Amino acid sequence: MNKTNLNEIEINGVIYTPKDQNKIADKIDGMPYVIVRTYSAGVFAGYLEKREGQEGILKQARRIWYWDGAASLSQLAMEGTSKPQNCKFPCAVDRIELTNIIEVIYCTEKAQKNIAEVKIWKE
Repeated sequence: MNKTNLNEIEINGVIYTPKDQNKIADKIDGMPYVIVRTYSAGVFAGYLEKREGQEGILKQARRIWYWDGAASLSQLAMEGTSKPQNCKFPCAVDRIELTNIIEVIYCTEKAQKNIAEVKIWKE
């Protein structure tokens, strides 16, 4: 049994998680919750309102300035962070237009909730 995560069980070397743990986050007004990586503006998490090519609009978007407790953005989008106290996610903005989008990762409900619960980082 995996002792680091009580929502997992290991049987014969295979790790199982509850079905809902990997459910894609619910949409709001048809907008999925995603993590977006851009070429030069950084990484953002929010609701994808629109995307055309390498340009897009996020609503209720938080900049993912620094994260800890996830090996990659992919893990952050699937599981969230195991070290929210070390993360630097500033407050959300109502709407942001992004250019040079190079990656869009759809988040699970678990990750969405976890990202929302990270304390707002301020200087």
